[in-house]
Amino acid sequence: MPLHPEIAKFLATLPTPPEGPLDPAAMRADEETHVPPVGERLPLHSVADRTAHTATGDVPVRVYTPTDADRHGLLVYFHGGAFFLGSLNTHDHLARSLAKETGLKVVSVGFRRAPESAFPAGLDDCHAVTRWAAEQGENELGWDGATLAVAGDSSGGTFAAAVAARAHDEGFDRVTHQILYYPSLDLDFDEDRYASLRENAVGYGLETAGLRPFNAFYVDSGADPADPLVSPVKRADLSGLPPALVVTAEFDPMRDEGELYGRRLREAGVAATVSRYEGAGHGFVQHFSWIPEYHQVFAETRDFLAGR
Repeated sequence: MPLHPEIAKFLATLPTPPEGPLDPAAMRADEETHVPPVGERLPLHSVADRTAHTATGDVPVRVYTPTDADRHGLLVYFHGGAFFLGSLNTHDHLARSLAKETGLKVVSVGFRRAPESAFPAGLDDCHAVTRWAAEQGENELGWDGATLAVAGDSSGGTFAAAVAARAHDEGFDRVTHQILYYPSLDLDFDEDRYASLRENAVGYGLETAGLRPFNAFYVDSGADPADPLVSPVKRADLSGLPPALVVTAEFDPMRDEGELYGRRLREAGVAATVSRYEGAGHGFVQHFSWIPEYHQVFAETRDFLAGR
């Protein structure tokens, strides 16, 4: 199907990107101007900013509690933004929808970003908060001791897959699910690697030519694209990883690497669901989940977590 008309209409309003090097500070400031006031956001039982005291240091988190129940399952969320953009605020609406639809308590992680913090600082923060949630969750978060999912969108999906793998390698078996929304799983941006890098190169928001410069802050900080913790699709052995939901978008340049990861998980004996959203481009969960057919991703996430 063609690009969804609401997405196409929005893309037509975007100005031509400025020439010259990317300015992280200016881009972050612009992102924050689009965050709605608290009073206009989806209400939940409680939303609280906290600090997770972890092995890597103190990490800011935002905890979303959907109901007044004493115990909840946990979902640890890592926001997208090419490893240098995004924040607890820019993805607040996404975390709220996840908490409401899944019934889980969501812990959104304010991890350190490139270029100020070199690899693997952000990954270390995400991994450390996941362990903190399991080790301190019963007392700190009211964890029910059952579900502990990791999830992320775009580069946050990279972190979710890497955290799941790292936890497995360390013998830390508490992570029960990994949820990856249009994940960036291969930071080798050679256009011959995946057909979607060519088919969706231009005109759908995120463009193939932009992948290398947008991810340069992370790569230049020491993140080697050949490292499976940087490019999880390069991991040789995917067996033993937690069940996965991999959500892709029809018009995303990174569509095929996500779908390859899902296939490789299944080949390794891991239960994996790959769900492609037609008419959508990269970032649709963050930017276009107000469209009913794309809001469905939260119900799909709920059903995946419930084993339906």
